[in-house]
Formats: sequence, structure tokens, C-alpha cells
Amino acid sequence: MKRKSALLPAAAGLLILALPAAQDPAEYLYVCNQDGATISVIDIGRLEVAQTLRLQDFGFSANARPHHAVVEPDGSFWYVTLIGENRILKFDRQNRLVAQAQMETPGLLAIQPGGPLLFVGRSMSAVSPPQRLGIVRRSDMKIDEVDVFFPRPHALDIHPGGRYAYSASLAVNQLASVDAETEEVSLVSLDGPNPVLAHGAMAPDGRTLVIATHTPRVLVFDLADPAKPRLDGSIDVGEMPWHPSFSEDGRTLYVPNQGSDDISVIDMRTRTVVKTITGAGLAQPWGSALSPDGRYLFVSNLNTRATQTHDHAGAPAATSAGTVVVVDVATNAIVKVIEVGRGPTGIGTRHRR
Repeated sequence: MKRKSALLPAAAGLLILALPAAQDPAEYLYVCNQDGATISVIDIGRLEVAQTLRLQDFGFSANARPHHAVVEPDGSFWYVTLIGENRILKFDRQNRLVAQAQMETPGLLAIQPGGPLLFVGRSMSAVSPPQRLGIVRRSDMKIDEVDVFFPRPHALDIHPGGRYAYSASLAVNQLASVDAETEEVSLVSLDGPNPVLAHGAMAPDGRTLVIATHTPRVLVFDLADPAKPRLDGSIDVGEMPWHPSFSEDGRTLYVPNQGSDDISVIDMRTRTVVKTITGAGLAQPWGSALSPDGRYLFVSNLNTRATQTHDHAGAPAATSAGTVVVVDVATNAIVKVIEVGRGPTGIGTRHRR
């Protein structure tokens, strides 16, 4: 298997911004405002923006384009991709930039459960990126790259056992499982027209992987053999489903639908939509995440108002503020709309599992 290694040392001499105190017990949600080159840090307990990080204050450009964020299980560090700077950044809990790695057009992120690695996909806006995933050692941000053998690897998730990561192509009807121990890659080809395999979500028990497509449905894969995902049906949802999230017990799947400005709530035992959430603040929903206690679902909204389906490569940048909608999962009701920066995309908070 062909690999490209590009080991980089941890960054030194970086600008430090001191924000929340080290002993602060609050939980935080990190929101990438892609069009504004900022990151909104939301205090989950208070449901309000605690801090806005300007990437230009850290030496990056106004075109940094922060895309996706993930958080260590203990909340000690968090990571964000910058499409415009070809960087993966590591921040500590006090929002100090402590290290970085270089990678061409990085996109989605996935932390290895119980392991030292961070997997990195490619941005949807990259027309012809390398056919490789990034594999970062989180302790020092040294990076390696592994071939997945198909164009435009974008969708990304990882098995809760930590051994297998999954990537899917935007351009061809294929997905891959990557063995984190051996870096061996197994390809799965799907029949029929390419629905565009865009965004994945992993069930907490590791038995099911779902992938949202650019059609009004999500695909369901059986992971009885984690090395070999097997297509096991599909579920009809709204228009242009985007980043789905599972509930902590795995019984419910939440699917933001960017084209229809709503959220499909799916009972995974029957694989049916039991509720469609609509309301103020839902305007081109993009990212989703559950709070660490499972009480709230957070959904970011691009709110570009230029088109119903945001084209990362060609749509105009948002000129108005984006939003994060807060849904109480007990009632499936919107309980708050939080205004953030322009063009919010990926969001992340820590997971207890």
C-alpha cells in the first residue's frame, strides 16, 4: 500500500489567547464560522456564546475557512481544520493554540476512541484533492497519510472500538475501511448511480454506520464485520441531508436537512421518521452534535440566504450571522436559537463514551 508521510513538529512560538480558566467545569461547543474566519465557543450550561476566537489574532488569514471541530473525551484539547490555510490546529481548554499540522484541504475530523490518533478527511470544496486520509498522532501532531484509492474522500467516521476508520467518496460510489493498526484499506463498491456519499454517523454500539447522501435519504450499513461495511437499506428523509448524529443510546438518529430547512428524527428500531423538526433558526442546517449529557441536540445553520443548497465551492459567502439551534431531545422542540458568526459549518463537543 502506497503511503505518503509528512511528519511535522508541534508548533512553537504561537500566539496565546487566555480565555476560560483551567478549572472551569463548563462544557463547551465549538462552532466553525467558515465564512467569517472565527470560532464561536458556546457554554452549553448557559446556552450562550462565551467567547469568539478570531483566527486572524492567531496569525491566520481572513480566508482561513474553519470547517470542522472535535474534542478530546476529557475536554482537555480540541481540534479544528482550516481549509484555507491547509492546517489542522490543536487548542487546549483555555483556547490557546498549542500545535498544528499541515495537510492539503483538510475537512472532517474523527478522534480514535481509546487511541492516540486523529483521522482527517478532505474538504468538499476541493475539486481534486489527494486520494488520502490524514492520520495525526494527537500528542505531538505528527501526521501521516494513507491512500484510500478513490477520488474526493470526504465522509468520515470511526468505529467505537477504535480500530477501523471509514471514509466515502463524493465522486464515485465507494467507501473504505482503514485499519488503524496496519493501515490496510478495504474498499466497498455500491451498485447503481452515485448518490454522493457525503456525511457519516456511527452508532454508539458500533453495529451500524449511516451515511447521508445528496439524495433525500441516508444509507444504512451493517458492521457485523467492522472491516467490511455491508449496505443494509436506506431511510427517506428531507432534502439534502447533511451531518447526522446518533443519540447516546443509539435508538434515535437526527438528520439535519439542508435543502428543506428541517431535522428528521428517526427511530432506528423501525427505521422510520417519527418527527420532522421545523422552526425559527433552521436555515440551511449543516452540522449537528449532542451535548455530553445527551440533553440537547445542537444544529448549526449556514443562513447564506443565497440558495437552498449551499455549494461549498461556488456559493456566495454568508453576509448575515449564522445560528445554532438548540433542540431539547426529550420533546424534540427548539428551545433556543444562538446567533454565531458567518457561515457556521462543523461543530463539536466532547463525548462521554
